[in-house]
Amino acid sequence: MKVLSLIEPYATLIVEKKKKIETRSWKTNYRGELYIHASLTKMAKEDKENKNLMGLIDNKNLNYGAIICKCNLKDCIYMTKEWVNRIKKEEPQEYLCGDFQEGRYAWVLEDLEPLKEPIKAKGHLGIWNYLNECQLMDLMENIEYGWLDKENNKCVEMGKKFLNNYRLASPKEVLQNKVGICWDQVELERYYLGRTNLKIKTFFLIYKDGNNYPTHTFITFEKKDKFYWFEHAWDKCKGMHEYTTLKELLKDVELQFIKIELKSNVIKQNLLLYEYRNPKSHLNCQEFYDFCQKGILMNLE
Repeated sequence: MKVLSLIEPYATLIVEKKKKIETRSWKTNYRGELYIHASLTKMAKEDKENKNLMGLIDNKNLNYGAIICKCNLKDCIYMTKEWVNRIKKEEPQEYLCGDFQEGRYAWVLEDLEPLKEPIKAKGHLGIWNYLNECQLMDLMENIEYGWLDKENNKCVEMGKKFLNNYRLASPKEVLQNKVGICWDQVELERYYLGRTNLKIKTFFLIYKDGNNYPTHTFITFEKKDKFYWFEHAWDKCKGMHEYTTLKELLKDVELQFIKIELKSNVIKQNLLLYEYRNPKSHLNCQEFYDFCQKGILMNLE
């Protein structure tokens, strides 16, 4: 879904149908269904301007960090001096609820519909996309396993060519090219799940056998006291797997990696698992290895 974040009380003013024009400094060509998100940022209610705005909604409780309303973005109008003066004269309440200045843009909203149950989300700048975990899994079905070389040829082999040519793709590039290995796919998953209210973690699993270093990255999230392994890139384990604890989850991923990828022939101390944070896009293979191994080494004993 397409979402726009607003500081309160402006989001609630829209929900209560006291405000139907959102004013912005920038133009959008998007038209259609749009969800309104109340951001986590709080404004001082004691300010004179905010007192006036709160009076329009009878001092209702405000929402923070949630998608609360659906509407239709009908138009985006460049505000001329004449247009601003007309709004000020004919729609004083609307004028009070926005920043109406010549040279800015008026986003005209219609068909306002409050959500029965607000959706907890962190928000983002601009018009952004919100996907829950199930919607994200559907999106990931459009992504093939592989990577692009310098000539944009799709490759699946992980040998010398990979070591010399691979660069970590950005989420935008994965969506555009519809291809990515687990390293890339996890960053796309992080991009979307990171905007939800879910607690996410990403992990890097590596087996150091002295010859080659098979790896796997994956993302997990916590929801309602359960832990989930969200897996798309690894075809044999694709899906969302539920666990009681994070430790149980991580042990199972290790077990599957040993059975499927290492054929159960391992020296346990050579298998290492790290929690890692957001890497920069376009890291080469060695740089990505080094980055992940600067993360938190997990002890599952």
